[in-house]
Amino acid sequence: MRVAIAGAGAVGRSIAAELLENGHEVLLVDKAPDAIKVDSVPQAEWLLADACEISSLDEAALQRCNVVIAATGDDKVNLVVSLLAKTEYGVPRVVARVNNPKNEWLFNEAWGVDVAVSTPRLMSALVEEAVSVGDLVRLMRFSQGDANLVELTLPGDAALVGTRVGDVAWPEDTALVTIIREGRVLVPGKDDSLEAGDELLFVAAPHREEELEELLSA
Repeated sequence: MRVAIAGAGAVGRSIAAELLENGHEVLLVDKAPDAIKVDSVPQAEWLLADACEISSLDEAALQRCNVVIAATGDDKVNLVVSLLAKTEYGVPRVVARVNNPKNEWLFNEAWGVDVAVSTPRLMSALVEEAVSVGDLVRLMRFSQGDANLVELTLPGDAALVGTRVGDVAWPEDTALVTIIREGRVLVPGKDDSLEAGDELLFVAAPHREEELEELLSA
């Protein structure tokens, strides 16, 4: 898989290193000469250019990329890169970094964003996930398809404890994708029973989250 990353700061370089370890091709693009630190990620391709300009993206051959990651520290730049990647080059998957949570509402399909990653929101969600039992926690928003990844730790006095997964009348537009139990990741089958303390991960439409939380709460 070929991935282009706009923004060669600490975040962009870290993402590049992870992707390279997983066997992907990576191109890092940045307009700041001091950001071009080839020795930090020598296996990556590097391009000194403004990722907001069509000529730069032509040089980067963005049409050959399977994924574009807009990872700069400027939300305006990330939105422009996302829009150009999707509309001008037809990149199948566009992931954008949200620096200011107040701008998160802009990072959607209209701007070419398939997945928006907000570091402040993700950190707060992980804190909630670690301490909340019986409360639905939103971990990630998928812009494409209008769905969220949500988590709930099943309390001991929940009505569904001991119930088979296949016997639960789950709300529409929700899917139980994983049960984490005692450190193990389980793919839920219809004959599996829900246990107290299970960490349940769902993909759910936003308008179904309240209904899902009511079903699973004590």
